[in-house]
Amino acid sequence: MIDPWAVSVVIPTYNRRGRLGRCIESVTGQTKAHEAVLVVDDGSTDGTADWVRRTYPRVTVIEQKHAGVSAARNNGIENAATDWIAFLDSDDRWMPDKLEKQMRSLALNSSYRLCHTEERWIYRGKERPVAGPYRKRGGWIFRRCLPVCAISPSTVVMHRTVFAEVGIFDESLPACEDYDLWLRITSRMPVLLVDEPLIEKHGGHRDQLSASWGLDRYRIRALEKILRDEGLGPDQRLLAEEKLKEKCLVFARGLEKHGKIAQARYFRSFPRNCTKK
Repeated sequence: MIDPWAVSVVIPTYNRRGRLGRCIESVTGQTKAHEAVLVVDDGSTDGTADWVRRTYPRVTVIEQKHAGVSAARNNGIENAATDWIAFLDSDDRWMPDKLEKQMRSLALNSSYRLCHTEERWIYRGKERPVAGPYRKRGGWIFRRCLPVCAISPSTVVMHRTVFAEVGIFDESLPACEDYDLWLRITSRMPVLLVDEPLIEKHGGHRDQLSASWGLDRYRIRALEKILRDEGLGPDQRLLAEEKLKEKCLVFARGLEKHGKIAQARYFRSFPRNCTKK
């Protein structure tokens, strides 16, 4: 029988063999034992799957055709045998006591089904302060999740019943899939925070999407989705509508700077057009 507090760790990866070792070893070196490490290789062409099998024989490798990070995480969720699931992006690293501190907090606060932590930002090898909007909070944080992605996937441990309630990662979104999921979760339930930097979030790589202004198009889609949720409260709906309007205008300005005038006009027509797209 599997321990009800056991954790499976899902690591999606695509052509990051050179950085993956640091990531895996930050899991295998945890002070709390985990049930399984599932590396989901999203169609890598750099020999990732074979390298992981040779180097870390106790790690489970799941291979799939290239379908994006959402599909990879969902594949890991489907194959995890435990109730508790943690995520770790393949370019990030956990502190050795991350899982121990989170599972202890969850045991002491049994009404919570998602726990996240504070983080350290490492940009091209140098630490940077975490920007104010990205500082982590606990409790009912839907409002804080509207402007930016206020929860980092690599910090999260969550119970699989959450997915049964709100759904899994949206595979139609090539980016901001985590922003979309956190909106769905935090509109329905509070989250627990361990207010310590228990991961290192590494940035500055060429294969990262998070530096592009164009990501707001996917946040707009996520906001439109949450506004179609009949369970959204009246106050939450007003907040989401205001944020949708703001992001449409910001995105329109970006389009104008890039000479895409017709598309900019479409997004400036909020709310008539923007809520339909």
